[in-house]
Amino acid sequence: MIVSLRGKLIEAGVLRVVIESAGVGYEVNVPVTTAERLPKLGAEVFLLIHHVFREDGQALYGFAVAEEREFFKLLVEKVSGVGPKMALNILSRLSLPILRDAILRGDVALLSQCPGVGKKTAERLVMELKDKVGLEGSAPSVATLAPAAALAPTPASDALAALVALGFKPADADKGVRTALTKLGAGATADQLVKAALGR
Repeated sequence: MIVSLRGKLIEAGVLRVVIESAGVGYEVNVPVTTAERLPKLGAEVFLLIHHVFREDGQALYGFAVAEEREFFKLLVEKVSGVGPKMALNILSRLSLPILRDAILRGDVALLSQCPGVGKKTAERLVMELKDKVGLEGSAPSVATLAPAAALAPTPASDALAALVALGFKPADADKGVRTALTKLGAGATADQLVKAALGR
């Protein structure tokens, strides 16, 4: 069972990377939130791995932080009808804090925007995970965003709400805030994050 992987990044796509370790190349499926944080090709990379065994083979799923891997496991193991591919799509469309918040609030409409997730699956996500998302660790995929369990406003959540109010789709607003946080750092105000996300 592979639980982590450290090596040279030799290929990188949106949802797939290849890491060479001890002369062996490992294909690893990754969510967009992890792909966005990868180093340049040829650099060393470290990913936490969820190893999936199937009748027709096996697959590796890699994550930059433990919280995303644990949430991926919750999706696959606790929600009927959600397999690894769908779980990866869900984590690629919305970041972990937004997903937790949507589940806690029962936001079926937002969850239904994830690829392959219809209304019934979104309802199952809420029903089967609502009591579990608040039990995970407190650090989300982007450390400056508070977990949804806390439901306390932060500059990032305020910026996200502002972008949605301006007409951005939640997934696009989420990505814009993540990018702005990476650029400006944890001390950025909501106003600064909004301006950065708008390219100002």
